[in-house]
Amino acid sequence: MTLPLLPKATAVWLVDNTTLTFEQIAEFCGMHILEVQGIADGEVAPGITGKDPIIAHQIAKEEIERCEKDPKAKLQILKSAETYIKSERDKKKKSRYTPVARRQDKPDAIAWLLKHCPNINDRQINKLIGTTKKTIEAIRDKSHWNYSNITPRDPVLLGLCKQKDLDNVVFILKAAAENEEKKKEA
Repeated sequence: MTLPLLPKATAVWLVDNTTLTFEQIAEFCGMHILEVQGIADGEVAPGITGKDPIIAHQIAKEEIERCEKDPKAKLQILKSAETYIKSERDKKKKSRYTPVARRQDKPDAIAWLLKHCPNINDRQINKLIGTTKKTIEAIRDKSHWNYSNITPRDPVLLGLCKQKDLDNVVFILKAAAENEEKKKEA
């Protein structure tokens, strides 16, 4: 299940207008149960106006009624809302700005990735660091215009990617290497 676009406003409305349990509201809105309880007590989000998830086409009225009857039931977001939320998240992921001061560090980060992950492909490097295929190829074949001054440096420490993203790529590379070994053994 995905979260509504305005989770606190949706939670405020659900607390005020339904008999859903705090657990149901918390799970639907992606919040902690104590935060929902704080909304009900008036301690959390006192200035936030509730947003009706039915009017916002996030959930059907029948779905709320179903879950009000069964406290253990989970609210299901409408498919159209789920598609819209995913597209909004994808838009946010696509735009990534690298400050001018960090751009000169990209060749160092590429060299580090090529040194420590020799089987990494250009697409994975591009996704991690946000550089061009031409730059990656120039560093890979040592024809980069500034190759003599490139020092392999960790892209996470340079601030060009997150450790979580780098770990995901390393995990994928290890899994691919293990699959190749299994194929060779078989």
